Amino acid sequence: MTFLTISIIAVFVLGYACIAFESGLKVNKAAIALLMCVACWTLFMIDPLSYVMSADPSYAGGAAGLLSHVSGTLTHHLGATAETLFFLMGAMTIVEIVDSHGGFNFVRDLLKTKSKRTLLWRVAFMTFFLSAILDNLTTSIVMIMVLRKLVHDRNDRIIYASLVILAANSGGAFSPIGDVTTIMLWIGNKITTAGVIKEVFVPSLVSMMVPLIIMQYSLKGELPEPQQKGSAVVADEFNELQRRILFTLGVGGLVFVPVFRYLTNLPPFMGILLVLGILWTVTEVFYRKAHLDEHSFSKRVSHLLAKIDMSTILFFLGILMAVACLEEVGVLTSLGKGLDAFSQGNHYLVTGIIGVISSIVDNVPLVAGCMGMYATAAVGDMAVDGIFWQLLAYCAGVGGSMLIIGSAAGVVVMGLERITFGWYLKHVTWVAFIGYLAGMVSYGMIRSFVF
Repeated sequence: MTFLTISIIAVFVLGYACIAFESGLKVNKAAIALLMCVACWTLFMIDPLSYVMSADPSYAGGAAGLLSHVSGTLTHHLGATAETLFFLMGAMTIVEIVDSHGGFNFVRDLLKTKSKRTLLWRVAFMTFFLSAILDNLTTSIVMIMVLRKLVHDRNDRIIYASLVILAANSGGAFSPIGDVTTIMLWIGNKITTAGVIKEVFVPSLVSMMVPLIIMQYSLKGELPEPQQKGSAVVADEFNELQRRILFTLGVGGLVFVPVFRYLTNLPPFMGILLVLGILWTVTEVFYRKAHLDEHSFSKRVSHLLAKIDMSTILFFLGILMAVACLEEVGVLTSLGKGLDAFSQGNHYLVTGIIGVISSIVDNVPLVAGCMGMYATAAVGDMAVDGIFWQLLAYCAGVGGSMLIIGSAAGVVVMGLERITFGWYLKHVTWVAFIGYLAGMVSYGMIRSFVF
């Protein structure tokens, strides 16, 4: 490993440490992530030819074509990152539209209860199953919006929000469309729909149930009656039918995104933009027939776009592009090979460690690296729906719950509820880790005694 590569790793580690201690440094995590990203790529550009030759020994472009090659590499990673960011922005806008016009009122009514602990259980199970149908990112946004209507005490709400992260990541792990990594493994013919649901469902459920049982003791008593702020205004603008239409178009549209991807082979963010365009058009038609006052104008889609948390978007951009730099210099591939040698073929140990690492770095390049390192075998643990690939789907999805910045769901909830890294590390990380291990144990038992 060269001094330059060590420098890039050092910058990444230092940046992550600064993000972890954001509350103490009083510097926004997005600023740190952007600086970390630019610093990593600047170091990369000191000697890009060595990295290009290392990745592709047959490269013959020489110094003349090097800049063009590096520019293409950056554009490739930026394009992959932009797909995630546009999906995130589109999903956040859709949920904001539905929420601003009372579309989640009946979901709130389904969850409503006086008991804090009962609400925690209802939120956990609804999040778990919704994330398998939608995705863990979109589900987290929806559930946080609903929780804001039900829980007004912030100290209580961040406990619910933390469980939303755990339940969303666990629910996404057993579904082929519930998480980006399971989508990758599914499309790459490493797992099948029936196989992953049949054998990973119970471990995923266990990984959610164990933290749920523990965290319920953090809540006592009953919830005060929520104040329905502005409910009269919402009722005057849109009637019940219109609110149901917005909810159906918004959430139903999010469910349709995987179908749209299957039918058109277009990336998921295109489906999100389609849903957003339809929802935007429908709301404009509704408003054209309604009496508009100053408050009503503030809830038009063009105004709601200003509510998108750009600091979270930029944080995500910085993190993903910094991880892309680590991928380009070969750090992630070397890490995977090192794990394989260290474990001596123990797939539970390899995937278990990958799951822990996925709470620190993005799980997408980790899974992509594993898919590139290991070939699919005809039979055995490396076969389609073999132990390795199913464990990888579970560990990469659930492992991200151990740190709040370890998953897309965690990042967006962190931005929406302003949960600090330190608070989550102290109160939730150990609970998530216990659930993670419990799920792996249950998977081993299922593979040994059932299938």
